[in-house]
Amino acid sequence: MPPKVSVGRQIGAASINIDSYRPLVGDDLIDELAALARGLKGVRICHLNSTSFGGGVAELLSRYLPLLQALGLSADWRIIHGSPAFFSVTKAFHNALQGAQCDLTEEDRSIYLQVNEQSAKLIGRDYDVYIVHDPQPAAIRHYIGANREKWIWRCHIDSSSPAPNVSQFLKPFIERYDALVFTMAEFLLPGLQIKRVAFIPPAIDPLATKNMELPIDLCKRAMADSGIDLARPLLVQVSRFDPWKDPMGVIRAYRLVKEALPGIQLALIGGMAGDDPEGWNLLEQIEEESARDPDLFIFTNLGGVGSMEVNVFQRGCDLIIQKSIREGFGLVVSEALWKEKPVIAGRAGGIPMQFPEEYHRYLIDTVEECADRVLDLLNRPGERGNFGRTGREHVRRHFLLPRLLRDDLRLIKELL
Repeated sequence: MPPKVSVGRQIGAASINIDSYRPLVGDDLIDELAALARGLKGVRICHLNSTSFGGGVAELLSRYLPLLQALGLSADWRIIHGSPAFFSVTKAFHNALQGAQCDLTEEDRSIYLQVNEQSAKLIGRDYDVYIVHDPQPAAIRHYIGANREKWIWRCHIDSSSPAPNVSQFLKPFIERYDALVFTMAEFLLPGLQIKRVAFIPPAIDPLATKNMELPIDLCKRAMADSGIDLARPLLVQVSRFDPWKDPMGVIRAYRLVKEALPGIQLALIGGMAGDDPEGWNLLEQIEEESARDPDLFIFTNLGGVGSMEVNVFQRGCDLIIQKSIREGFGLVVSEALWKEKPVIAGRAGGIPMQFPEEYHRYLIDTVEECADRVLDLLNRPGERGNFGRTGREHVRRHFLLPRLLRDDLRLIKELL
């Protein structure tokens, strides 16, 4: 089947009111956003990625686009669709940019380039600014050819130590862009020859269903309906089923905790991304573990778990874990802290920048450290409360959606 490009998940601007964010981020930021938008009136913006569901980029864009539209800007979200073989190749690229080895064959190169070339023919040239996310559609800029539009490549992963063969293959395509955006300076792909690079971390939408305020008694009732015993403590990890998120390591840490605290429960809540074929194998392994343990719960979007259910569990649990081995940003950390929940997380990628400095001791590197910190926090409810409140304020100041839009619009303004 030939690949295609389609417009996906366009949400009307009426669904978001920009002034609703004023009490959360302050007047100065909202006023600057409005001024930037007035200066970019008439500019047509296209965001391009490879899936409309399941991953952090898709989740971010589903809230980002309506806010752009609420500001009066013309913005679309377009998605490339390829064969399963294409997504197997690009998943290998994703892992390779994070340091995994990759046997890059001529067939892999051909599959990748064919989808990008055919997608470039279909996407058209109806926009002034294109923002292309991650490696899957990175070569589209090359196939569009010389033009007057501005192109930004947004890398959401840690590409600081990539597999050399994949890095050398992708770099010529990436260097065709007018600007590159990485989450942080430490993520920069080595050896790039490009004039303009920006470092812009992602953000969460505090008004989204996933982050909106919910009564705690409602959360507890919903968790009980899902089989959770409210009389016993509950740990939660929310993430895609991806080896880099180390759900098997979370299970091992939970079992160490269980030796000291037999009543502990663990819920792994994950989404299956449309461009991630690896996730199915990992989910099967995790479900095998769950089948042998009545206190280990697995919830996925395949079973109807969505943003509201994630919100419920994040608010109703005792502690959040995000034991990533490699990470781009890890939006779930900001989501949890926004809900005043303490987090124990891997010292990976953009996770440390989301932690208030005085709580960096809850960043961990091993299964044993994870279990030790879990027991520490479960035994100190006052510490959990202080951590959560301090974390919420840190997220409010640095990692809410209007700040991300401001940084992006500043870059677009500079490019134009």
